[in-house]
Amino acid sequence: MTSAPRRPDTPAAGKVLRVAGPVVVATGLDRTRLYNVVRVGRRRLIGEVIRLSGEMAVIQVYESTGGLQVGSDVIDTGAPLDVELGPGLLGQVFDGVQRPLRTLAADDDHPFGQPFLRRGIDVPALSEREWDVRLTVSVGDEVEVGDVVATVQETPAIDHRIMVPPGRAGRVTEVCNGPVMTSDAVIWTDDHPVALTSRWPVRLRRGAKQRLDPVTPLVTGQRVVDMLYPVARGGSAAIPGGFGTGKTVHEQTLAKWSDADVIIYVGCGERGNELAEVLEEFPRLVDPRSGASLMDRTILIANTSNMPVAAREASIYTAITIAEYYRDQGYDVAVMADSTSRWGEALREVSSRLEEMPGEEGYPAYLPSRLAEFYERSGAVEALGTPDRHGSVTVIGAVSPPGGDFSEPVTQYSLRLAGTFWALDADLARRRHYPAIHWNRSYSLYELDRWFDEHVDRDWSRHRAWALELLGREDELQSIVRLLGADALAPVERVTFHTGRVLREDFLQQSAFDEIDAFCPLAKQFWMLAVIRHAHDLLVDRASAEDVDAAELTSSPVLAELGRMKLWSPESCEERARELIGRLTAEVGTA
Repeated sequence: MTSAPRRPDTPAAGKVLRVAGPVVVATGLDRTRLYNVVRVGRRRLIGEVIRLSGEMAVIQVYESTGGLQVGSDVIDTGAPLDVELGPGLLGQVFDGVQRPLRTLAADDDHPFGQPFLRRGIDVPALSEREWDVRLTVSVGDEVEVGDVVATVQETPAIDHRIMVPPGRAGRVTEVCNGPVMTSDAVIWTDDHPVALTSRWPVRLRRGAKQRLDPVTPLVTGQRVVDMLYPVARGGSAAIPGGFGTGKTVHEQTLAKWSDADVIIYVGCGERGNELAEVLEEFPRLVDPRSGASLMDRTILIANTSNMPVAAREASIYTAITIAEYYRDQGYDVAVMADSTSRWGEALREVSSRLEEMPGEEGYPAYLPSRLAEFYERSGAVEALGTPDRHGSVTVIGAVSPPGGDFSEPVTQYSLRLAGTFWALDADLARRRHYPAIHWNRSYSLYELDRWFDEHVDRDWSRHRAWALELLGREDELQSIVRLLGADALAPVERVTFHTGRVLREDFLQQSAFDEIDAFCPLAKQFWMLAVIRHAHDLLVDRASAEDVDAAELTSSPVLAELGRMKLWSPESCEERARELIGRLTAEVGTA
């Protein structure tokens, strides 16, 4: 675990030689380092050194470079792009380089609020306020990197743990007394302060004692996800889909209902109206776990499509670094990136300004490695220090392929990197089938059946395998029906066709607006599928043993009850399922 480079006593200074959109070429920066933050021009625009050649430095600027002139000053800050970490992050709305948007809007003298950031503005990410600190160490204790030395009640939902940063291990020589301000120290080790806040470079992974296998699912309450294509805590998932297929809505649903402790939602280059809806909707959402506001455990990073394109890259790294910080405290964090396609477009724009050799469809040749760097920072870990803490970062990235073409580069590279692939289908979206995840084009590589068998029911994996097989068979029968009609199917095939429709419409489809159906607990998912399978087995036995009319067989009144199972309360689902199984056996099995 390493710390950020220290700022030099005398900052390096240079001059602008050339301006090409978000890319600036400067000279005189022979003492700077790669990825150091610089300030450009009289407005002190935020930039990052991305290439060095002698005294020449190539800088990507995270703000508009309009009006920037050749010969303008470039000042090296001596430190890499980093984020401020500490209590007060939750409930905040930041831009891509962690500037607090609410604070900036409130400070602006504008009758209706300032709609745009002033260029070069620089304010602390965390506002100065008083915190009640509960110490967990005493004078004379020896502490190591990662040890929890104090806790702060950040929000009603999250207890913030203050950890020893790199370079501050040693013997505790002094502790704070009473409330502590945001910028103050809580303890001193060998006369070095351990502050309530710390900084961490966004491009540097935080260390861990041990990486753990992803063997626990991230429970989302969405049946198509949990039952068919689950994602592990500490895993990664990609959600590709064309315009209007429900990527943003699905990520918002996961943010609200998944069992992650902390949610970090990144609007990376999304349309302003979509992100405005998120900013307006999230504070109104009620956390189903606590009954308080969902923002008590959520951080929003807003970077719209009309913001400087280079800042999109920074927003992704800002989000994943904050996520690793809460992971090290022992929390399960879910990062929702919407969308990685816009991030890829930012890389393409900067690459073209650098006159680099383009790769497929104009994207830079290093696109897959950059995507890999992002997805690989997901994971479940045992954190450094004491007490023992296990945390995870789950990355869920939306992909916006132009025209819904899944063969384009960002989608294909995401497919190779993500452990779970939820393919959104435009036809399902047009039919108002939500979530529009296509059951035959999606997959999950995580082996989680054992966990479900042990924690929900031992028949979970058996029912899941049956559902996947039947949906595949029903898709084959769809082709026959479209050509020859349903009358061409044998009685048993008619039953399979009917059960496939029940699975699609009554099990996989959910209503995000229904208080009961918006979230489906695992036990209810299991019993719903168990009832559908029992009905299917009874119908197959009847269709195989007797010369019956398949259409009449599948129109039994009791089968209509299958479509009302989604409205069962979670508390009564097992009792009602067993009752319905009995009725099916009596009315269908012996009819």
